[in-house]
Amino acid sequence: MNFRFPHLIRPFLGKLIWRMSPTSKVIFLTFDDGPVPEVTPYVLDILDNYKLKATFFCVGENIRKYPELFEKVIQRGHQTGNHTFNHLKGVSVSTTEYVENVEKASVYFENNLFRPPYGRITFWQKKTLHSKFKIVMWDVLTRDYDRKLSPEFILKNIKQLSRNGSIVVFHDSLKAKENVLNVLPSAIEFWMKEGYTFGIL
Repeated sequence: MNFRFPHLIRPFLGKLIWRMSPTSKVIFLTFDDGPVPEVTPYVLDILDNYKLKATFFCVGENIRKYPELFEKVIQRGHQTGNHTFNHLKGVSVSTTEYVENVEKASVYFENNLFRPPYGRITFWQKKTLHSKFKIVMWDVLTRDYDRKLSPEFILKNIKQLSRNGSIVVFHDSLKAKENVLNVLPSAIEFWMKEGYTFGIL
């Protein structure tokens, strides 16, 4: 079960951001797939409770559906990034279709952060997007979207894999609701106890 993308493969995928500085005891919290009213507000409240800021990689279609919720993410002081307009899996569509979908979503964002849904992106899609976007992957994938996994199991893996500069992926999505809302406070408290601080990308 893969909670971290294999290190030996990462260099062959080109200039993608997997982890921030390994010399700094900082965790970078990120959330994919929102905003959705059933989950995102609760995630925001948890982050507020700990006075933390994070990066939300948002799906354009969800922003269009829930513009006030997207604005709330920004008003709470969080960073946002592009996650395509329709949550496309890059390997399933042409480069032209994929790039157009990313560009369609880009109107909502003031920065050039982009994370490919599922982490699946072809060489040519990456090459085409790289001139305009900073492509952010992850160091720790929580797999909170997997309903077969218990919050306890997910937390255990987070504790084992977290390290200096880790970019950690949670999801503010319906599939992840139970796990993310249960695991996030415990993970934050673990990191704080271990002396980590928190940054945004």
